[in-house]
Amino acid sequence: MATPYDIDHLAEVGSTQDAASQRRAASGRATLVVADRQTSGRGRSGRVWLESDTAMYSSLALARPWPDDRLTLLPLATAIAVRRALAALGGVTVDLKWPNDLLRSGRKVGGILVEASGDDVVIGCGVNLTWSRPPSFAIAVHDDDANAIGARQLASGWVDELLRVLDAGPDDWPRSEYVDACTTLGSQVAWDGGTGLASTIDAVGGLVVETSTGTETVIAGDVHLRADL
Repeated sequence: MATPYDIDHLAEVGSTQDAASQRRAASGRATLVVADRQTSGRGRSGRVWLESDTAMYSSLALARPWPDDRLTLLPLATAIAVRRALAALGGVTVDLKWPNDLLRSGRKVGGILVEASGDDVVIGCGVNLTWSRPPSFAIAVHDDDANAIGARQLASGWVDELLRVLDAGPDDWPRSEYVDACTTLGSQVAWDGGTGLASTIDAVGGLVVETSTGTETVIAGDVHLRADL
């Protein structure tokens, strides 16, 4: 892999996104920050991340790996990387909800956040490892902590998988693998421009939707998946 990275494992942090960005700015090197607890985490559009009993909170800060017009692929590429790591390390298969959620048994088990600033990008991922009493819409990777994956182990696993995808280039991202794992496809979705049936994912990560007037392609910032999906 072409991008070596530093690892900083913390017991607690405000935000792994902020910590990774700050450490990369100071060192000039790609940096993975992984934490067992996060006190000021955020999701896409500033949503708050609920805290499970044990979790992996992680963020990788690095130079923009692909051209700006392909950065829309990063949440999807990261989802594939995390999915591969969970299967390899824990024997757990998760589904993907476009554009940035990980699901187990139809409930959210993890999320991805990508933020770009200047020449850098910070790719964050949070995964619930164990959770004795989760809310109805969420779940953890493991039902108990007997053989739970460690936070650092999972963080290094998904980052190593992601770097392999990034090295292959944006034209060779695992689109068919994402399509096969994406539960959004075949569901009704709504966005500011209308509603329709999600049919596939295009080459740059857009959601292709069949509407009453034709085919539309929407990007992550535009879509609002219905609450019952």
